[in-house]
Amino acid sequence: MPELPEVETVKNALKRLVLNKKILSVDVYHNNIIAYPSVEEFKEKLQNQTINDITRRGKWLIFALDDYFLVSHLRMEGKYFLKEKNEELIKHEHVVFKFNDNELRYHDTRKFGKMYLIDKDKLETSKPINELGLEPWDSNLTSSYLQEKYSNKNIPIKTILLDQSIITGIGNIYADEILFKSKLNPLAKPKDLKDNELNDIIKYTRETLEEAIKMGGTTIKSYQSENGVHGLFQTKLLVHSHAGEECLICGTEIIKIVVNGRGTYYCKKCQK
Repeated sequence: MPELPEVETVKNALKRLVLNKKILSVDVYHNNIIAYPSVEEFKEKLQNQTINDITRRGKWLIFALDDYFLVSHLRMEGKYFLKEKNEELIKHEHVVFKFNDNELRYHDTRKFGKMYLIDKDKLETSKPINELGLEPWDSNLTSSYLQEKYSNKNIPIKTILLDQSIITGIGNIYADEILFKSKLNPLAKPKDLKDNELNDIIKYTRETLEEAIKMGGTTIKSYQSENGVHGLFQTKLLVHSHAGEECLICGTEIIKIVVNGRGTYYCKKCQK
């Protein structure tokens, strides 16, 4: 699943491709992708709306239109591609935004992606945005904030890092990297973490995601920011996907375990 750096990269790519384009009409071929409102209302309201800006919250893309915000989550396999109007519609192209000169097509093999169309004045008070926690670079993200959120949490810190209602944007890959750099065992209990450990989580969350953004994200099977464009951060991964290899810090074998259903990579010596 694309995480914050991948979504940020997709956002930047889309801004180069579709900014200031007017949506003439929309075709929807898989209704379940439209979470709100009804498909017919979605199509009707988008007619003649201009894409004025594209931003991001966590893993959500936000298209700022004249009267609405189109909020889109790529989930497991979602991708956007700009295509010529006469190009044949291919399998898994489920939503097509038609412009005067070309089309933006949403492609999703698994059909898990979701789109919401929200009134301009209701973005922060409506699902899904009102359910999200702080962005990694928010000044309110402090050790005190995490201490309050973690105070009664007995589940593994790896699981808590994936909770989008606390810090938004971290997924499985980057959680492993953040915990490795913080020297925290993925099974550690959040309520037991000390102030310096919470500060390390904040520090390495920001550091890791910033570096990943600069490199266009991490190439995973489900991710392309544009046709043929993949991320390069996979060359910088220290533990994730490196089971059986030597830790670059201490030489101990990196192991893989499952934490709450998610494959988790760590070094038993560095992350006691």
